[in-house]
This record gives sequence, structure tokens and C-alpha cells, in this order.
Amino acid sequence: MEREPLKYFLHRHPLIFNEVLDKDYRRSNCNVCQTTISGPNYICKECGGFIIHKSCTELSDKLEHPLHPKHPLIHTWQFEGEPKCDGCNGEIKIYHPIYKCSDCNFRLEAKCAFLPLTIQAEIHHEHPLTLVRRCLSLTCDACGKEDKCMFCLCAICPFLVHIECTSYPLLVKHIRHRHPLHLTKSLKPHLNQSDHRLCPLCVKKVNTNYMVYYCSTCDFVTHLHCAANIDMEGEQWERIESTSMLKFEDPGLDESIDSLPYVVKKSKQGEDNIEIAVEIKHISHKHDLKLIDEQLKNDEKCDGCIWPISPPFYTCTQCGFFLHKSCVELPRKKLHPLHQHPLILLTESPYVYKYFFCEALGRHCNGFVYHCDKCYFDLDVQCSLRSDIMNHEGHEHQLILLSTSNNEKCNSCDRVGIIFRCAYCEFTLDFRCATLPTIIRYRSYEQSFILCYKSEKDYDHEYYCDICEKPRNSKHWFYYCADLDFPAHPECILGEDPNMKFGKTYTFDIHEHPLALVDKRKGIHPLCNKCGKSSDGWTFECAKCNFNLHPLC
Repeated sequence: MEREPLKYFLHRHPLIFNEVLDKDYRRSNCNVCQTTISGPNYICKECGGFIIHKSCTELSDKLEHPLHPKHPLIHTWQFEGEPKCDGCNGEIKIYHPIYKCSDCNFRLEAKCAFLPLTIQAEIHHEHPLTLVRRCLSLTCDACGKEDKCMFCLCAICPFLVHIECTSYPLLVKHIRHRHPLHLTKSLKPHLNQSDHRLCPLCVKKVNTNYMVYYCSTCDFVTHLHCAANIDMEGEQWERIESTSMLKFEDPGLDESIDSLPYVVKKSKQGEDNIEIAVEIKHISHKHDLKLIDEQLKNDEKCDGCIWPISPPFYTCTQCGFFLHKSCVELPRKKLHPLHQHPLILLTESPYVYKYFFCEALGRHCNGFVYHCDKCYFDLDVQCSLRSDIMNHEGHEHQLILLSTSNNEKCNSCDRVGIIFRCAYCEFTLDFRCATLPTIIRYRSYEQSFILCYKSEKDYDHEYYCDICEKPRNSKHWFYYCADLDFPAHPECILGEDPNMKFGKTYTFDIHEHPLALVDKRKGIHPLCNKCGKSSDGWTFECAKCNFNLHPLC
């Protein structure tokens, strides 16, 4: 029986009940408790973005709480600033729900307001713990962090712990390690080393005098919050109830999809009697592709990785289709440290608008994609080739991929993103900079531009970009042509959409001819033949009959 729309006191529109989560709301958080939505929920169809758990609609609009016994707390929204929650001491983001006493300016986030007052912790402690609010900074006996917030206190023995630390399970399985990780009180009695070890997930020191997650098989040590972290896209860990539930080997790759993505039509004998495929049929293209081992005079992009084409590569001269030899040989299925499920290689975006959003780059792309159909997680080709440990020409030490999202900036561009960090000197690098081509051509210039990592003091020119004529940060990487004495921002050399190949054609049921993806942000803005509105961005265009279609149409 269909439920009547719900009138919820914290929202102006009626809410529609859903027994299961709609795929359009994947990875959505509840607008009340801020935890992930998975089960029954209510959605506002008018706003589109308002979604809450069914259980959260049953919360009272007024609450009496023992942490503030003087006055009742009223359920409302946080409308200005980012004040601290008087429970967990964390910042309350604007438009987040709170329980508030206006007389005393006391605030509790919804997730803190309904914590049980007595907790039986999952961590190594045998006594019940009582929820207390402290005004002094105290050190957690589990993780070792000092905070001024709500703690759980054991009245029997001197044990004090953060609320979030009470729920860490005894066993977890993290995607960055093949064995289970055991919650361990302290490694100090078992180690003949210093009190500190390096956590491979956040690349920071671990104090082994406090609780850690540990694999004795590999001597793998991590912080509690790193091993049980869900900051990145998709779940990074899973709670394990017993060792009988664990799979100790890496997830297997389906043999049926591990076959080569191409068939050799013609080959020749190369050096050391190695067969070289000179003509192939690839799953990404309807015509045969021929091997070319010379540099093209004009600039073209590879249809796989969307990087400038360079030899050796395969091409279809009939269609202007290009693939690097390395892109031809990409595996059909692979595991990546950014995601918990195997990723499938697709030669075209699975979405109706024919491009995808790379989770590592934070950019739209329309080349080959490694895709998880369960989570709608997508990586472009270049990002898929970066593992959890990387060597880069721009830095002398190994870089390690962080499994935690701490809003850290990249040293070479100052952007915040998914970061690789050096354990020795705190150098950081994001995926955009890690995947920059080292040599590139720019427009009609015959000379190549080289990616430069050194300090600007090694160069005589001023700190300006010769393309946009704006200042450059002397600490940031840049492209430089020594023959022309021409320095430039990477974004000025690469353009506004470096991971998009415009001019690629696609077929749609709505039109009888192939449509080419073109950029209409400059110049004439044609009308979309479906919605009738002007197109001032990307559009699909038919050159034969002047037909235009918005990507979302």
C-alpha cells in the first residue's frame, strides 16, 4: 500500500517514502543525522536534494538532554557560521540540523543528541562506559588524541575514550591490505623499536603505545581511524565478526573477461624474434587499426587516454581514430587502491551523455573508463595506472597514496584532492599533477614544452605565464620551452578540458546520423532540437542536417 506524503517539520515540501534507495541518490547522506542512506527513506521530489532516513522522521522536535538539563533543546537548522558542537566539539556545517538552546547558545548535532548514555564498547574493555561532557582537554586512552569534547568514562578503572573510538571493531578488512587487521591494545611490549611507526594509509607516524590495527603476518600497523575510514568514495573497509568470515586472498579477477581486448589480423617479426601486431581489430572500433611508429605532424589525441598521440600507436585512417599501443593492451579488469571492487574497462562511457567524471582527477573525461557498475565509480586510464606507491620525476622520494581525505593541498598546484604524500619531507601531489604529460606540444608551435619541477630560481625569466599573461606561483610546476623562452601554467597549455576529446562521434536513437561532441561555449549557441533551449556549453551536433542535442537531453 502506497504511503501518504509526509509533512516533516524541518522541511517545507511533502516527502515521498521509498522502501529502497533510488540509484540516483547513491552515496547520499541523510540531511538530519548526516550518515549514509541505505534503507527506507523519505525524499523531496520538489527539491531533489533533500533525503532522510525513515527513522529520522520519527525524531522529536523538542529534547531534554542530561548534558544540558536546565532547558529543553529545540530541533532546528544551523543557519550561520560554523560553531562547535557542545558534544563532540566538531564544527557544525551551515544548514545542518541541530538541537539548540537559544537561551544558553548550547548546540548538539543530531548524531550527538541521541547517543546512548551508557555504552558497552566493542574495543578491548570489559566494563560499561558512561557518556560524559568535559570542558577540559583530555587524552583518549584508545587513539592517543587530545580533545575537548564528549568522552566515555569507565567508573571502575581509569579508562577514558572518545565516543567514536568505542565502536571500532576487533577485526577489519581494508582494501589496501590483503589480510585482516586486529585491534591491538599496544604494540610496544612486542616491538624492539621506537614508540612510532609509519602508517601506510595516511603516511604519518603511529604511536604504538596506544591502540592500533595490526597484521602480524606483514607487520602492518595503522591508526584506528585510518583502518576504519570511509572518507573516500565507496567503503574502504568492512567490519569482520570472526576470522571464519575472512577471505585471505586478493579478490579474484573473472577469467572470462581477462582475454585480450583485440584480435591480431596481421603481424611481423620484430627484434629478438618477437611477434609485433601491425594490424588489429579492437573492441573499441568497428574498423581494423594499423600500427604506426612515426610522429604525426598534426596534433591528435588518443581515443583511449585522451593524451596527445605519440608513437607507437594504432589508427584508423578512415575515421581519424587513434590508440596508443599501451592503451590497446590495457587489461579488461583490474583492482585499484581507490576502490573496493574490481573495475571493468569500458571503451565508452556507460552514461547516456557519453562522458564520465573521473573520481581521482575531479574532471569530466570521454576516453576509456575503468568502471564499477555496483557503485558507479569511474577512473580514467591515466589515473588507473597509478598504484598506491609511486615514483615521480618531480620528487626524489617514493610517494604513497593516502587512504584518508584530510583536505590536504598539492604542493605543485595548491588544489585540494586525492593526495600522494612523501613520508620523508611532507611533499604532496594530487592526481592531476601526477598525470601531467612530461612533454607536450602547444597549438602551432613546432617546439615541445617540458614540464618543469625545479625552483624558479633556476630560471632567468619572470614569474608570468606567456599565454594568459598573469603571474605564476614560483613554487608551482609549469611548462617551459627553452628555445622560445616561453613559460606557461599547465592549465593554459592543456586547455579548459584536457581530458575531453571533442569531435568524437556517437549514435543515438533520437537521430539517424552520428552526432559529434563539440564545445559551444564560445561563438554561436545553437538551439537544442529536443528541448528548444540555447546550447551554451557542450553539445552533440550533426554536420549533415544542422541537428543539435544537449548532452542531458
